Amino acid sequence: MTQLIQAKEGIITEEMREVAINEKVEAEVIREGVAEGRIVIPANINRKDREYMGIGSGLRTKVNASMGASLDYPDMECEKEKLQAALDAGADAIMDLSTGGDIDQIRKNTLEIANVPVGTVPIYQAGIKSIDKYGSVVEMEPEDIFNEIEKQAKAGVDFMAIHCGMTLEVLARLKNEGRFTDVVSRGGGFLTGWMLHHQKENPLYTQYDRVLEIAKKYDVTLSLGDGIRPGAVVDSLDRAQVQGLLISGELVQRARKAGVQAMVEGPGHVPLHHIETTIQVQKELCHNAPFFVLGMLVTDVAAGYDHIVAAIGGAKSTWAGADFVCYVTPAEHLGLPNTEDIKRGVIAARIATHAGDIAKYGERISKSDLKMTQARVKEDWQTEAKLAINQEKVLAKKKLNEETEIRIMNDKAEPMKIVAEYL
Repeated sequence: MTQLIQAKEGIITEEMREVAINEKVEAEVIREGVAEGRIVIPANINRKDREYMGIGSGLRTKVNASMGASLDYPDMECEKEKLQAALDAGADAIMDLSTGGDIDQIRKNTLEIANVPVGTVPIYQAGIKSIDKYGSVVEMEPEDIFNEIEKQAKAGVDFMAIHCGMTLEVLARLKNEGRFTDVVSRGGGFLTGWMLHHQKENPLYTQYDRVLEIAKKYDVTLSLGDGIRPGAVVDSLDRAQVQGLLISGELVQRARKAGVQAMVEGPGHVPLHHIETTIQVQKELCHNAPFFVLGMLVTDVAAGYDHIVAAIGGAKSTWAGADFVCYVTPAEHLGLPNTEDIKRGVIAARIATHAGDIAKYGERISKSDLKMTQARVKEDWQTEAKLAINQEKVLAKKKLNEETEIRIMNDKAEPMKIVAEYL
């Protein structure tokens, strides 16, 4: 039985108990959230011996790190290094988006190495195989897509981005919109090309019950892909995007009825003044399903620094109610990220979500900030390092400036000590 089915039957699973301990709440709170669909626990039944993580209302906002080999850079060892860098930096989940090299082996490595939930986008591999088999993505057979979903689910993938809501109706809304960026989602683009080529509806939509059967069989959490997300802040909240959310809301209801956990993916490029509205609309239209956002990216002019742009948007979107945030690296829009890019992206996203969670949850989250303040007052470097999001950075800085920096800080701290003694 899936986590959702068991929660509806009043059963508190071991996975729910572990999530409750990590979140410092009662297990019943987690069970109730899962039963209502406000919380998901990505936990494929074929994958054991790892940490379980909850995503959703009332929980700490989680950070996802996406990576993967490409046709031009299929280095498997490099992917292992990137994966380890993301885990060491504190990523809560990993998505393997590989489109080149030995994709099956890369995914197997990720599932074996990562102790956190692992997600994929099955349409990517189905599309790459279609190019090899038929010479084009648009010649892909629906059966090819479902075979790939089943294979990856059986392999142990915990959550899957599946673009079931990318439909002909959505494309009709887009046609006369005047959007600058059209379709920027790779999965959405594959399916858009297929629909236009065959003049047929998206098979993931027409055969959604089949998707649900596979997800239920392995307890794969569906991440309903935002195939129509805008690729520029100027295109935010247009009618095509909203139409996609309307369909996602219907798909969420059908998933819950079938006993399948589901969350909804959201946009990446959203100006600051649209963030709160975007999340409110999603929560309303999608029945409070957990919201998985990319960034959000609040400006389009910071190439090379998009991890900072995403951190700004990530803090605001977390505060506004986002539940799961995909990191953005400095290499976004420029090329594939290297190991250092991935590390910076994860750390920036963790800072952003923590800042947003302080605003969202208050004292429950800010206790660590208070402890950091107390450690600084006591000049307790070891505790400061332990509490820091990037412990390595703190310790390295201390070692580098052990003589000059501390002497300067002590000189500056003298007035503080006088005031402290007086007060």
